[in-house]
Amino acid sequence: MTQRPWTAVLFDLDGTITDSASGITASLIHTLEQLGRPTPRPSELLEFIGPPIMDGFAAMRIPEDQRQRALEIYREEYQARGAFDSTLYPGVPEVLHAVHDAGIPLALATSKPERQAKRILAHYGLDHLFTFIGGGSDDETRSEKEDVVAWVLDHLRADGVDLSNPVMVGDRTHDVIGARANGVPTISVEWGYGSPAEWTGAIAIAADPAELRAELLG
Repeated sequence: MTQRPWTAVLFDLDGTITDSASGITASLIHTLEQLGRPTPRPSELLEFIGPPIMDGFAAMRIPEDQRQRALEIYREEYQARGAFDSTLYPGVPEVLHAVHDAGIPLALATSKPERQAKRILAHYGLDHLFTFIGGGSDDETRSEKEDVVAWVLDHLRADGVDLSNPVMVGDRTHDVIGARANGVPTISVEWGYGSPAEWTGAIAIAADPAELRAELLG
C-alpha cells in the first residue's frame, strides 16, 4: 500500500512523461546504419528506451571499441531531429501541475543526459514545475538509475527539501531497482515501455494518469 503524504516526487521522463519512442528508435536506427550494423525493426528497439544508452549498445552487441563512436552518432542525430519527435502522454502534465500546486516538490530523475532532459521539459513548458531536473552526465559516468536518483536526492537535500517520504514514478524495472537502492519506493505506470514483470517491487501500479494522481495526492 502507498503511504501518503509524499514529501517529494521523482519522475522518470521517457515512457512516463513523454512518449519518445519514435525519436529514440529513429536515432538508434540511424546510428546502426552509420556503423554498418544490422538494423532491427523499431518495435524491437523499444526495450532500449529508458536504460542507459551505453547498456543498450552493449545489448545490441556493438563492439566495445565502437560504442563511444556510436554514442557520438546517436547524440548528434537525436539532438538534431529526435529530441522533439515525441509527445506528452495525455493527462500526465495535469498530474505534474496538480502535484506542484499541492506544494509537493517535484524532481526529474532520468538516465537521459541532464542537458537534453532540461531542453525537452522546457520545450513542453514543464520545466518550471520541477525543483530539480536531474539526469545522466554527458560522459555517461552517471547514467545508471541508482546513481541518477542519488544525484537528485543530494540536490533536493541541499535545497532543504523534506525527504522523509519520497516516491519515484517510472515505467521500467530500472526505475524500481534504482530507486529502491536509495531507499525510495516506486509507483510504476502502465502506459510506458515496461511490462508487468518489470513492475515487481513497485508499491503500486497506475493504469492511467487519473490513478497516478490518486496515488500521489489521494
